[in-house]
Amino acid sequence: MNIIRVALDVPVMTLFDYRLADATREDVGRRVIVPFGKRLVVGLIVDVVGDSGVAPERLKSALRVLGDSPRLENADLELMQFASDYYHHPMGAVIMGALPAGLRRPRSSGGAQRQVVGRFMLTEAGAAIDPSALPPRAYLKRRLLALLHERPVDAAEARAFSTRAPRVLKDLLQQGLVKLDASTPPPHTAPSSPHSAPALTLEQQQALTAVTADLRRFQVHLLLGVTGSGKTEVYLHAMSAVLAAGRQALLLVPEIALTPQLESLVRGRFPEIRLVTLHSGLNEGERLAHWLAAQSGQAGVVLGTRLSVFAPMPQLGIIIIDEEHDGSFKQSDGFRYSARDIAIVRARQHGVPIILGSATPSLESYFNATSGRYRLSVLERRIGAPLPLIECVDTRGERLEDGLSRRLLQSLDEYVARGEQSLVFINRRGYAPVLMCHSCGWISGCHRCSAQLVLHLGERRLRCHHCGHNAAIPPACPDCGNPQLEPLGQGTQRVEDALARRYSISKVLRIDRDSMRPRHAWHAMRHRIQGGDVKILVGTQILAKGHDFPHLNLVGVLNADSMLYSADFRASERLLALLMQVAGRAGRGTTRGQVFIQTEFPDHPLYEALKRQDYRAFADTLLEERRQAGFPPFVHQALLRAEAPRLATALDFLRAAAASARSLAAPVMLYDPVPAAMPRRAGRERAQLLVQCESRAQLQQFLGQWHRALFENRSALARWAIDVDPLEF
Repeated sequence: MNIIRVALDVPVMTLFDYRLADATREDVGRRVIVPFGKRLVVGLIVDVVGDSGVAPERLKSALRVLGDSPRLENADLELMQFASDYYHHPMGAVIMGALPAGLRRPRSSGGAQRQVVGRFMLTEAGAAIDPSALPPRAYLKRRLLALLHERPVDAAEARAFSTRAPRVLKDLLQQGLVKLDASTPPPHTAPSSPHSAPALTLEQQQALTAVTADLRRFQVHLLLGVTGSGKTEVYLHAMSAVLAAGRQALLLVPEIALTPQLESLVRGRFPEIRLVTLHSGLNEGERLAHWLAAQSGQAGVVLGTRLSVFAPMPQLGIIIIDEEHDGSFKQSDGFRYSARDIAIVRARQHGVPIILGSATPSLESYFNATSGRYRLSVLERRIGAPLPLIECVDTRGERLEDGLSRRLLQSLDEYVARGEQSLVFINRRGYAPVLMCHSCGWISGCHRCSAQLVLHLGERRLRCHHCGHNAAIPPACPDCGNPQLEPLGQGTQRVEDALARRYSISKVLRIDRDSMRPRHAWHAMRHRIQGGDVKILVGTQILAKGHDFPHLNLVGVLNADSMLYSADFRASERLLALLMQVAGRAGRGTTRGQVFIQTEFPDHPLYEALKRQDYRAFADTLLEERRQAGFPPFVHQALLRAEAPRLATALDFLRAAAASARSLAAPVMLYDPVPAAMPRRAGRERAQLLVQCESRAQLQQFLGQWHRALFENRSALARWAIDVDPLEF
């Protein structure tokens, strides 16, 4: 009797056995429909065995194996197994979470192939048409024909191009200008030659030589380059070497907002190579088609965010992680994995190089590079312009105008008058962080979180940026009836309003998560910025990462002090990284940039290091402090997080968990259970227990034993999860 072991998307650490008479080892990695309770669900076969620990009469039979998409290879399953073991998360949840939604539902089983039945290609009549000769009103038709002149396009690519593209292609089919080729596209092949590659500087060439010296050997390369030093060009040249060998490249970025710029650069450099993107901004059909293109090897380059680290790529030749320090690479709930760390494991597994690029690398990566575990390459010089001049503006005793100092306003006046662009950075969305009654002290708190409701004046709403709760602005104070409620503090909307009154609204553009919510908003914004219509950008940390605006020469930073004195031991590392990244947006053209940091602590060592723009000296100081304090990277940590309707319940669970941990007699340090930094979120009370060990292996051994004990004695009153290598406390 053949038994298949199936991974299902359920919150248990076990696999499930089913009968399947004709199962073979070739079925490992394929999806299968099985009964689970009263439902039919899709799982993934991870093993085929001859017998089971389950009694034969209790074994259910699988319905059918799905053959509408290629199976996952052993290397993909091994990577997911490692992730499941290291982060102590169910294997089924890891696997099914990594698959596109279209492959996770029984009713989608027949639709996966229908999504990519062929590619649209020009007929002879279509090839004879000059797209530029079409009338202006046929804008989309002109763009599609121009794209089809370059290469065939599948249906998902067309939908990604425009939501109206399928309808236009249908018209072109009826007109005989386009045909549908149902044959299987060939796998990715080497490009004939890279296009328009600029000459490298000596530093860039040295970094590239280190990476490409042996493309068949695993090595982690930390590319520490100041902003504007040409890290992206090193990425592109390294990718060129890999693509020339007929292999694939995986490029990870922390934010969806960074993908259009990099996508444009890669497409321009390698127009013959199929590039696909993978991120949450894609619709279901697009994501499925792109994932299948990566799995089949048709895509030479995969550009994506965090979850793309699991995308199957049979000819993987290099992994590149841009802005490797960014916290967005760590999943903050559910399956709490680090895409950067998983990528390193994947590169080792495939025997390929991996590049970690940043102007401000994480202290863990920097420590590994300086201690010889990683290969360090440094780009110290900007290309085309010197580093910006950074100055701290002392705001002690000054009455600010909507959060803006006189010095900053005067500089904005000068830059606007010269037609140059400026950026005002404040890492707070909304109009104001809180609405307050000065009569009784009432503030707009969220009843579901230990946080304030942020005022969004344009929408006339109060919103919680943690749980999503929103409410109408009250006409009067709910406690004392005072109708004079005042916004307290500044957010991006308030700063935008103040600058629009001063310079006219057409010259000011706000860029934050709210303004970028519409799908194609960022594309339109980039067009306005690059066209020079916008003179002042107001934005959050979305603008701090990777963007290159050649006409932006002034940066002003508001409210930087709010992150200066945090209980989190990583606060100073994060603040320096954020400010150096923001400052790096200034002076990317030929003019030296100017940066003003508004602060009430201008003599703070962090700001002194920032003015010198000496990341390495500050990082060395922080590493010594962490060595003495016993913090990562000199120890390894895990958090047991618990949440319940009452804080006492969560703390009681953690105390019992601590007692269970002590009974294991492991060489780990257990801290006392404490409320989380935000004790209440989305109506649940949260607490945590920190575990620390000098040995990663010993910590993992302990966590495995502890996790099993916790699962066997799990509480119905508290939800819990283990967070390995936590970044948030």
